[in-house]
Parts: sequence; structure tokens; C-alpha cells
Amino acid sequence: MSVNYNYRPRQPASRAIVAADTSRIEYAFGPRYAGFMNSSRTIDPNSDIGIAQLTQLRPIEAVAADLNIPPEALFRYGPFKGKISLPFTAQVAANGRRGKLILVTAISPTPAGEGKTTTTIGLGDALRRRGVKTAICLREPSLGPCFGAKGGATGGGHAQVAPMEDINLHFTGDLHAISAAHNLLAAMIDNHIFWGNKLELDPRRVTWRRVVDLNDRSLRKIVTGLGGPANGYPRETGFDITVASEVMAIFCLARSLQDLADRLANIVIGRDTRKNLVRAGQLGAAGAMTALLKDALAPNLVQTLEGTPAFIHGGPFANIAHGCNSVLATETALGLADCVVTEAGFGADLGAEKFLDIKCRKAGLAPAAAVVVATVRALKMHGGVALKQVGQEDVAAVTAGCSNLIRHVQNCQKFGLPVLVAINRFTTDSAAELQAIKDVCAAIGVTAVACNHWAEGGQGALELADAVHRITLAPAAPFSLLYPDNMPLADKIRRVATGIYGAAAVVFEASAAAQLAGFELAGFGHLPVCMAKTQYSFSTDPTLKGAPSGFTLPVREVRLAAGAGFIVVLCGEILTMPGLPRHPAAEDIFLDADGDIGGLS
Repeated sequence: MSVNYNYRPRQPASRAIVAADTSRIEYAFGPRYAGFMNSSRTIDPNSDIGIAQLTQLRPIEAVAADLNIPPEALFRYGPFKGKISLPFTAQVAANGRRGKLILVTAISPTPAGEGKTTTTIGLGDALRRRGVKTAICLREPSLGPCFGAKGGATGGGHAQVAPMEDINLHFTGDLHAISAAHNLLAAMIDNHIFWGNKLELDPRRVTWRRVVDLNDRSLRKIVTGLGGPANGYPRETGFDITVASEVMAIFCLARSLQDLADRLANIVIGRDTRKNLVRAGQLGAAGAMTALLKDALAPNLVQTLEGTPAFIHGGPFANIAHGCNSVLATETALGLADCVVTEAGFGADLGAEKFLDIKCRKAGLAPAAAVVVATVRALKMHGGVALKQVGQEDVAAVTAGCSNLIRHVQNCQKFGLPVLVAINRFTTDSAAELQAIKDVCAAIGVTAVACNHWAEGGQGALELADAVHRITLAPAAPFSLLYPDNMPLADKIRRVATGIYGAAAVVFEASAAAQLAGFELAGFGHLPVCMAKTQYSFSTDPTLKGAPSGFTLPVREVRLAAGAGFIVVLCGEILTMPGLPRHPAAEDIFLDADGDIGGLS
């Protein structure tokens, strides 16, 4: 990989100031708002959405050209979004070229913030500033957290992907297509039972639930078919959020339309009256489901605020699903760029472990390095400081909280990965606190780099980019998985629980143990496990911060995802349908008189 250190990226577009006061500035709209050239609106230039809306974006054709994607392979979704044609992705895969893959992960999340996506974007922009042909791979945001507690998922400050409103709200419609395909199968199941039930499905043993891409606790458990014979047979079921759907997992692991169709046909929907497994293919559902997903499977291409190409495709959560963007997008990016920066959801105990043990196992990927993101504020919370106090200097709390960081770093090293630590800076961070993190990392032989990409974009992450680049030039370390395919399912769960989480033991509820035994007998023992647990702690108790150990991990339920090719393991009180908080973010989102979105963060 060649590096030109004299490279200078495109400078941000000039901003025409119309009027100003001490806190807000009005701007005339640039090319991004061509429909409103004769009007102006008040934009907060210090908010995430304000920074994004005041940035002049490049035409998507120019972004694609940076990766040598020809115009005929780009399907335009307006001026700043596009999809890459599946024939072209197949051509890229056939070339066999692969750049270096950098995984960005993080410490256990806290309300104080970590900034994993922001760091992924900042690092990608910084590598591009250094002249490295770079692409970024991210997941698509779900409407659940956008309208719930978390807000958007397109980065922050000057390290964002854009157009942020579009990406956070509907984007190219991929998640809706996934919801439709999933719910079509649910409708076909109930319809099959209504019209005679030729497959002799046992309504009590139908495991396929419905999905919606919103947080709605009222839908967790429902009864369908009420209202008499004309409406079918009543049965208990429920809704999950779309990002927990097996269709989402399949979508993110499929390499082609045929692979997608085969995986969809292999979905297990329940059992018949003789307790035999029944699959979606037996209902004749896979063809129509694939048709609904045909356009969605093509990877989405957008850009960062600095113009770096970004593939955003697929969006499973890491606390209840496998937490990685699509294999198709990642492999396409690796075939087109010298360096690909990607992120996996939540902390390294969830997202990174699943990225490595599930996605890399199935796709044959081997990251060149892992970057673990931490903030001074979050480490203080892991060190026992309340959220309201994280802005006050407390070196001792930072040092204590580094126990969480150290475990995440060492967990990544168990896969053979070189690890760097990125300290995502806040204005309240003191020099002593930053140095404390660096000292703790140095003691375990790991480099920690303070980054300021939120305020400065790629310029603020150049030191991190240089450190990453040095690793990519070094001989590749041997990458290894946490467990082999032939290990029994219960032992795989124990290996993750004890080796990654720090648990002393795993306790299986009787029903879960019986399910695992049944999966083994049915020939699914070779599958990896997808652990579903709280993201806030290594344990299943979200209040246990830092690096708890010696606890017992309770497994209450396991689910077979035969199409995706893994076993979902539900631990503790984790739910696959979140609820809205007391003050949902949806209450702050609005549309102004000019038709522009505000309040999204």
C-alpha cells in the first residue's frame, strides 16, 4: 500500500453567512438544498445535523469514481446515494483482490458515550488524507433507536456519513424490504394453517414471529387470529424488532441472490405434529421473499462529510443479533480499496466477538488490526463515577475504569489481532486523565492515541491513522477463532462466557438445555453461537460496570437460525423487542416549513 503524505483532500465548501447572533447562524442553502435556493432557515452550526446540513456533498458519481466504480454499475438514489449493481459486486469478488480490513470496536457502552461509529469515520477520513485508498463499511441505522433513546447512527460532529437524515430515516428502504420479506413468511404460515395445513404444522410450535423496525413493547407478546373462523386459528406469537430478524442476519451473510434464496428456504419456522422441523422452503415462500429483497441486496454507497466512500448496508444489533454490516458490502469494499475500516456493534464482548466468530468464520475474513474506542467520560463511569460527575477531573476513577478497557483489549488479542486504543476526546478531558489511559495501555504493551475527529474530522485522527497504517505494513499476525466448529454447542457458549465475559459458570434453564440437545441431534452442532445479552456489562446485570468476574451467566432460551447458520442464545433478561424510554427521541424530531428535518441527532 503506497502512501502520499503530501496529499490534501477537498476543502469544505464555503458557507455564506446571511445573519448571526451569539448562538445561531442563518445560511443560504448550497447545492445540497437546490430546491430551496430562494429561502433560508436557521441552522445550529454546532449540532450534528447542522454540521451535516451545512456541508456541500460530492455527487455520488464522483464518490463511486474514487473506487473505480463505473457509472453503469451505480444505481442513483438521488444526488448523494447509490446502490452498486450485483453483477459488478460479483465481478469484484471474482478478481480476488483484498485490501486490509480494520475492525473498530469499543469498551462496554455507557450513557457518557464512546463514539465507535464516529471513530470509524474519522479514521477512514484520516487514512484518505494520508493518501490511502480507503472505504468505510457501516451498518444501516434502525428506526428503533433513532426514535428511542440512542438517536441516529451516522457519527457525530465533523466525522459523519451523509446525507445523515436520509440514512437515519428510511435510507434506500432496505430495512423495510427485510421487514416485508419476514412478515410475508409469517402471513404464509398462518395462511397455510387456515387452508388445511397440509404440512401438519403444530400451531403451538410455530417459532416464526413477526417484526417491525420500531421499539414497541406492546407487541412483545400477542395473540393472532381472534374474531372467529374467518380470521384463522388463534395462537400466541409476538413481534421482534427488524434488526433481530433472521432475515436480516441472512441478508448480511448472503453473497448473491442465489445464496440469499437458498438461505431463506432453509429457515426453520417451527415443527409439525410429529415434531419434525418445517422450513420456509416447504411453504414455497423463499422465491417471493427473495424477490422482495432483490434490490435491497445491492450494497449502498454514500460518503463522509470529507467525501470518503462509505458502504452502509444491513443493520443487525449486536446485543440481540450478530451486529455486523453485510458480507457483500465488506467484500466489495475490500476488492476496491486498499484499506477498509468497519465497525461492529456495542462493546468488543458482543460486536467484535460476533464479527470474528460468525462473520469472519463464514466469509473467510481476517482483520489486519482492531481499534478499541474509549472515552475518559465512559471510563470514569466504569470506575464508579455517576453520569452527572463525569465532566470533573478524576484520574483515579479513569484508572479504575480502565479495567473494562483492558479486558476488551485482551479479548481482541485472543483472536491474534494487533490492537490499538483510540481515545475519543471530549473538551472536559484533562491532560492527566488522557495520560492515565496511555500509561495503563503501555503497561500491557498497547498504544493508545488521543483523537479529536469529532471537532476536526480526519485531521483530528491522523496520529491514529499513522499507527494503523504501520500495523497494516507489518507481517500479518495469525488470526484464530475462539472455538472450533466441532465443539459442542453448550461448550461454545461456555467458551464465550468464561473466555470473553469473565463468567465462572453458565447455568442453562432446563428448556434451553433440552433445545441445545435437540439441535445437536438434528445436525446443527457445528454452528457458531450468537450470544444475546445486555450491552452495558460483561455480565447479564447492566449495573455491573468495569470488569466483573466470577459471576454466573444464565441462559434462558436458545433459538435456531438455520438459514443464517448460527444458534441465538438469550441470556438474562435481554429482549428482542425494545421499548421506548420515558422521553423518546421521536418527541424532538420535526419537519420545518421548508420541508427539512430537524431535531435528529
